[in-house]
Amino acid sequence: MGDHRGVRSAPSVLHLDMDAFYAAVEQAAKPSLAGKAVIVGGLGPRGVVSTASYEARVFGVHSAMAMGMARRLCPNAAFLVPRFRLYQQVSGQVMELLGELSPLVEPLSLDEAFVDLEAGGTPPDQDALRGVAERLRADIRGVTGLTGSVGLAASKMLAKVASELAKPDGLVVVPPGGERALLGPMSVRTLPGVGPATADTLRRAGITTVAEVTEAGEDEMVRLLGRAHGTGIHVMALGRDERPVVADRDAKSVSVEDTFDVDLTDRIRIRTEVGRLARRCVERLRRAGRSGRTVVLKVRRYDFATLTRSETLRGPTDDPAVVTEAALRLLDGVETAAGVRLLGVGVSGLADFTQEDLFAQSGQAPEVQHGPVDADGPVALPPPAPPAPPGPPAAAEPEPAAPRWLPGLDVRHAEHGPGWVQGSGVGRVTVRFEVPGSKPGRVRTFAADDPALEPADPLPLVPGG
Repeated sequence: MGDHRGVRSAPSVLHLDMDAFYAAVEQAAKPSLAGKAVIVGGLGPRGVVSTASYEARVFGVHSAMAMGMARRLCPNAAFLVPRFRLYQQVSGQVMELLGELSPLVEPLSLDEAFVDLEAGGTPPDQDALRGVAERLRADIRGVTGLTGSVGLAASKMLAKVASELAKPDGLVVVPPGGERALLGPMSVRTLPGVGPATADTLRRAGITTVAEVTEAGEDEMVRLLGRAHGTGIHVMALGRDERPVVADRDAKSVSVEDTFDVDLTDRIRIRTEVGRLARRCVERLRRAGRSGRTVVLKVRRYDFATLTRSETLRGPTDDPAVVTEAALRLLDGVETAAGVRLLGVGVSGLADFTQEDLFAQSGQAPEVQHGPVDADGPVALPPPAPPAPPGPPAAAEPEPAAPRWLPGLDVRHAEHGPGWVQGSGVGRVTVRFEVPGSKPGRVRTFAADDPALEPADPLPLVPGG
């Protein structure tokens, strides 16, 4: 079993994870943000961080953090909404490079993938495999201007662990035979299949590291977690992961679920767990660069009866508030008093994002949203326009909606050309006029309804720009 279908004799599974991908794309696209703290995510009151640049992570900001907390930790960062259309373009360039290495490429999200190098003809020789990985990293930088971290190992689990150790902008190779020494001191959460509930069960049994899993032995794992789960976790702890790299992994849905050691009966606790699962589900949805229109709730009751309920929304969304509200509405129709063993939240009917979809359902734009802070201090917005005199009641036909100038989005001005929204509010929009590869650009402020200003499509990155 030495080929790519069984146990490997060489570190021929490659895991690529782009470094702070969304934030790195924004830094490359916006010359004034190079080397600055950049935080990408939902900017409304319930927004969460999608990605933080390494400059922002120094202040403790991380993905899935509430945006309000991120603003308190790093107030001088550039806070930007995601531009999935551009991220997908750049991801496509990276995936094309991976496809040149092997027909077996398994994308996990826009910025992460496994590659089976032996299936692509690379000899199972550690030096040859390392050479392929180094060339890949150089090619990614040459084509996109961005950096990625790479792990090489004899299994998917170890390759992913190695790429995490390689961050940022590095390469780590785990030679066969070194698996248990590497994994031993790591948290049990490192192992695939160990979520919060399983980790909590193991922690109560005094097991918090991978080495403690192997020391406890398979029988104890089975006693704690059941036959299939316990055996699987024990095998993973030994560094044995025979999951193959699977190509064309195009998910039809995204979901997360948790099993509880003690059946939940408290309705408030159940609602809290559904809300937490909905937020985790949206985080996974966003990482895949997708939106979805059908929310699915899964409830397994004390007697193992499993119920699913679904609700289809008017259009695709990636808004945690919208998904949470839909999941809680579905929960309202399920009787849980006798006890709940498992809860899950999923989103199906997946679609790729367009820039216009972003946060369309959450109404996040009207409040003042300041963009980045310049080296010279915050960009000052002009004083608000005087209030309009009272007029007649609103007509039956509503006015067309004005453009929503969200920080980070692309615009074009009839006189000044392309730029991006740096901040907006009080009837004004501040734009920085620069493009990928240019020098940091000038900032100008306009009325929000200026007819010379219009939304624009993202411009491609300029490698090395």
